[in-house]
Amino acid sequence: MLTYPDIDPVALQLGPLAIHWYGLMYGVGFLAGWWLGRVRAKQPWRPVKPPQMEDLVLYVALGVILGGRIGYILFYDMGQVANDPLRLIRLWEGGMSFHGGLLGVIIACLLFVRKTGVSFLRLMDFVAPLVPIGLGAGRIGNFINGELWGKPTDLPWGMVYAPLGPDPRHPSQLYQFLLEGVVLFIALWLFSRKPRPTMSVSGLFLVLYGLFRFIVEFARMPDAHIGYLAFGWVTMGQVLSLPMMAGGVLLLFLAYRNHAIPGPGR
Repeated sequence: MLTYPDIDPVALQLGPLAIHWYGLMYGVGFLAGWWLGRVRAKQPWRPVKPPQMEDLVLYVALGVILGGRIGYILFYDMGQVANDPLRLIRLWEGGMSFHGGLLGVIIACLLFVRKTGVSFLRLMDFVAPLVPIGLGAGRIGNFINGELWGKPTDLPWGMVYAPLGPDPRHPSQLYQFLLEGVVLFIALWLFSRKPRPTMSVSGLFLVLYGLFRFIVEFARMPDAHIGYLAFGWVTMGQVLSLPMMAGGVLLLFLAYRNHAIPGPGR
């Protein structure tokens, strides 16, 4: 049995300004995505060139933050925000939806495509392997915030979080860090090292993320104000992940049926 280390969610206090670890984790994700994107953009068959990465990261960052927060409100927290409208802007308290952030990134990429003229599908394939770093960093932020805990467990790595009582719990934030961050990054990075059929990288991302999220939800507690949606185990996260997996399978099917592998200048 382990004990939660009780980490202060505020990384740095500068007078009235509090810099939270949760926000810093987003910064880590965007910075790492920018750097790795520049590395990959040097390959001649990529749709994005290194000088375009600053603009792309800005578009994606806005899509993640706005989409993630609005998605969380729509999917998980509408009642709370109706009673406390300022909850919408208090990002340091947590409350970001991956599925909302994904929609925000898609919209941001559509706007980037409109500005630059690059292929939308190829752009999504380019962006997909950069996303898991931000996902993993965000889960570390959840862990530091002491939120999104799992169900009680007797496994040796179960962790006691005092505000929830003496029972050890699954550190589900760390499960998601491992699967959505580390494993998903390695799989997508290795798969996309060489040209692949257009849509296949995006399809693999959707399938793997949806699968990992669906599995971890069995160990994670549902949001208290929502609970289980059906059968005493179906969660909102699982419901939102099902269309992701179905969409990913469809993209992979279309990608390998068409077998359109991008080359230099395409």
